[in-house]
Amino acid sequence: MGYIPPMRAFFILILLILATPLRADPLAAAGQPGAILLMRHAIAPGTGDPAGFRLDDCRTQRNLSAAGQAQARAIGARLAEAGITFTQILTSEWCRARDTARLLNLGPVTAFPPANSFFSTRQDEPAQTAAILAHLDALPPQARVLIVTHQVNITALTGIVPQSGETLVVRRSAQGLQLVGRLPPP
Repeated sequence: MGYIPPMRAFFILILLILATPLRADPLAAAGQPGAILLMRHAIAPGTGDPAGFRLDDCRTQRNLSAAGQAQARAIGARLAEAGITFTQILTSEWCRARDTARLLNLGPVTAFPPANSFFSTRQDEPAQTAAILAHLDALPPQARVLIVTHQVNITALTGIVPQSGETLVVRRSAQGLQLVGRLPPP
C-alpha cells in the first residue's frame, strides 16, 4: 500500500469508526426489558457425565466444585448489584445447573427440561432448541429471562461456545436470537 495523505487517512479513520457498530455494555443490556440471558452453569470439573449418571441423583453427576459455587454466588451478586431482576429464572434439571441457579440467589427457579443437556443424546438437540425458542417467543416482549443451561444448548442457540459461568445476553429477532453482549465469569 502506498502513501496516504494525512487528511485522507483521517477521513478513512472516521469512516471506519462510524461503520463499526457500537457495542452495548453487556450488564446494562442484561437489565433492559426483553433481555434474555443464557448462562452456562458454573465450574463443574470434567466433561459430560459419569457412567451410571441419573438425573434424580446428584451423587451420580458431575457437580459444581467449591470454585463453581463461589463463581455462581459472585455472578448473582454482580447481577443483583446492577439491580437486574427476572420475569423467569429457568434451569436445566442437571444438578450443576440447578445449583448454579439456586446459588445466584436472584429469585424463584423453575426446572425447564428443554434446557437439559443433550451432550450424550445429540439427536435431542433440534427438539430441545425449538422448544426453548418457542417458549421465548410466547413470552411478552418485555419479559426478562435467565436460562441456566449447558454449553451444548447455548452453542445450538447462538453458535457460541461459552466458558463455565459465562452469560450471553441476547434478544429475540426475526432471525432467532441476536447476541447483544457477553458477561464473562468473575
